[in-house]
Amino acid sequence: MSLFLALIGRELRLALRHGADTLAALLFFVLCGSLFPLALGPSPALLHRMAPGIIWVCALLATLLPLDRLFSADLEDGGLDHLLLLGLSPAFVALAKIISHWLTTGLPLLFAAIPLSLMLGSAPGDTLPLLAGLALGTPLLSLLGGMAAALVLGARRGGVLLPLLILPLATPVLIFGAASADAATNGRSFGPELDFLGAFLALALVLCPFAAGSGLKAASS
Repeated sequence: MSLFLALIGRELRLALRHGADTLAALLFFVLCGSLFPLALGPSPALLHRMAPGIIWVCALLATLLPLDRLFSADLEDGGLDHLLLLGLSPAFVALAKIISHWLTTGLPLLFAAIPLSLMLGSAPGDTLPLLAGLALGTPLLSLLGGMAAALVLGARRGGVLLPLLILPLATPVLIFGAASADAATNGRSFGPELDFLGAFLALALVLCPFAAGSGLKAASS
């Protein structure tokens, strides 16, 4: 466990050293969300109704930005071979990098979603259900994205294959995430949608690291 935590700490230090990636994801998230009022018009009712879907789509796209370099940088400089020789299984190496991806990308998006939702006309009372869904959905997006990034690692045109692989897998996350916020906005219970997101997260937490570890092992061999 200490080795696993040390690996997470290493990844966080590297992410802080290259903070431009996190800043780029946050700026993309905010700027992408800011474009929708220009395209849809200034109608407060329309923006209020579409705000959950807009924020979830922007969160998905912002999560995709750093994934291309999640494992490829270590593969290029030979660091991946050293990581796999630490004594941890490839699945735990992949999980450590996925956790660091969420801490440096998904977690900041939670805080950035608050002003963006208010800008899109959401009521302050709608923010908590939206954040609850994002708190479950963004780790799930990181797990799916990390798995896909590991599977296409070393492949020709892997950067093109990556979004094509992630977007279909992320569709249920967007559906239930946006539905939970929409249910809260309309005064309905949003518990069932959060239950589905929690079940997906539990399943992905078991399966995705092993699939990602297999991809890392194949890429390094």
